[in-house]
Amino acid sequence: MLIRRRTLLSATAAAAVASPALAQNYPRRAVQLIVAFPPGGSTDVGARILAAAAEKDLGQAITVVNKGGAGGQIGFTEVARARPDGYTLGFLNLPAVNTIILDPERKAAFNVDSFIPVINQVLDPGLIWVKGDSPYKTLADLMEAARKNPGKISACTTGILSDDHLAILMVQEAAKCEFRIVHFDGGAQQITGVLGGHVDCAFDNVGGVFKRVQSGEVRGLAVTDVERSKFLPNVPCTKELGMPTVISSSTRGVGAPKGTPADVVKVIETAFLKAIKSPEMLQKMDAVGLALKPMVGAEYAKYYADTQAEAKKYTEWALKQR
Repeated sequence: MLIRRRTLLSATAAAAVASPALAQNYPRRAVQLIVAFPPGGSTDVGARILAAAAEKDLGQAITVVNKGGAGGQIGFTEVARARPDGYTLGFLNLPAVNTIILDPERKAAFNVDSFIPVINQVLDPGLIWVKGDSPYKTLADLMEAARKNPGKISACTTGILSDDHLAILMVQEAAKCEFRIVHFDGGAQQITGVLGGHVDCAFDNVGGVFKRVQSGEVRGLAVTDVERSKFLPNVPCTKELGMPTVISSSTRGVGAPKGTPADVVKVIETAFLKAIKSPEMLQKMDAVGLALKPMVGAEYAKYYADTQAEAKKYTEWALKQR
């Protein structure tokens, strides 16, 4: 018993000194950044811009690895299960992380405490859009069609209980209409579905298609926010259209698995924050229609916790709609 106790005490002491040693030498090899959605969507685009910028200050390559599927659940699960040593990070999409946790049918292998929110990069407002030659010229046109043809007008999302899905439910509630909801595993699939004529409209985010809106390939009907997007100044917001309850957006940032040493987290935060605040980052993000919203430390931790509480309200409401 005495030997066992000494062994445990020795192990504890070793663990106590391991963290500073790890941070002092961190990083010694490439870091993996897991994106829980397929390549080509706005989450993937933003993550790759950030990784390329941050690796200069981190001193090692940051490799973006796409683990799409199940509305982000596959990728988030891999991040949660990763060794907490700073070499596997994840791009956290809120409220997607929250709603997966809150949906009992998803049987998530992680919870809200499985991740350390390190730094937020983007706040991307929702956007309701259709193909450029769609007969629906306005959001009112689309809602009227869905009202007259319940369950016939198809609307696609980037995943079950994603911010896009919740936005559809908000519109249905506010406009007393009903869409046929189609769930995809990312924005790239939405584009293929709508442009291919397989789906009538998409509930997405501004960053996903803003260039296509500008070119006329797709038509933006409404930004689900209290104000217009600087990237799409000619597209009205839901508040001005008389739908102040239809407010939806997606935030995306870097998280680490629970148990990652605090000093390693600080190294990661410092490198990524420097990258996000650089003039080059703003230029590149503006070019792809992604609005920067840096949050770190206590601010991001509070936002993360508040989003969980807010998502709980909407998820419980959404589950009743099934």
